[in-house]
Amino acid sequence: MNLNPFARKEAEDKIKMEGRLPPGQSLTNRFPVLHYGSVPRYDLAKWDFRIFGEVEEPVRFTWDEFLKLPMRKVNMDIHCVTRWSKFDTEWEGVWMQDLIDQGIVKLKPTAKHVIEHCEFNFTTNVDLAHFMKPTTLLAVKYDGNWLDPDHGYPLRVVVGQFKENKMDPDARYFWKGGKWLRGLEFSRIDKPGFWEQAGYHNIARIWPEERFEGGW
Repeated sequence: MNLNPFARKEAEDKIKMEGRLPPGQSLTNRFPVLHYGSVPRYDLAKWDFRIFGEVEEPVRFTWDEFLKLPMRKVNMDIHCVTRWSKFDTEWEGVWMQDLIDQGIVKLKPTAKHVIEHCEFNFTTNVDLAHFMKPTTLLAVKYDGNWLDPDHGYPLRVVVGQFKENKMDPDARYFWKGGKWLRGLEFSRIDKPGFWEQAGYHNIARIWPEERFEGGW
């Protein structure tokens, strides 16, 4: 990793010329760690993951069962509301559309929103249409390695955008992908989560800088 500030600025200028750097953002070569509260520890023999709510049948997976689900690798840019952006990141995990296509998860027509349930009762919310995009992944690996604890081990949601789809008007800030994921609730109604209730923008689109609500 090249941490030379001149090299970083040169790389940032290149990304900006390509139209991939959203307003108010700066390129980082690091992977900053940002979360509220402590980092959980796991015994994966006792870990489980649930999908429930507006589905035909709730499903539950152990860790071993989850790893047998169809996996894919996705390369995308990620953008944090705290103004850093990281480009060409590689993630590996489960895309929800694959589970639906294979009949593993069957949504009801009433499912309109997805609530991500994480450790310590943390939640965040995303509309169904965005959650089903190929740039939303239930990730277990980053850059070819298992997630580390600070970045959401063993499972997190990742939201980003493809570099080919620069200036995607629907791309979302990175906090819309919850760390330490334990369940997905498909819901009829929207349910703003921890940061949304604290004043962060409920939708969180990157390019129009939907960072905060109201007078923030």
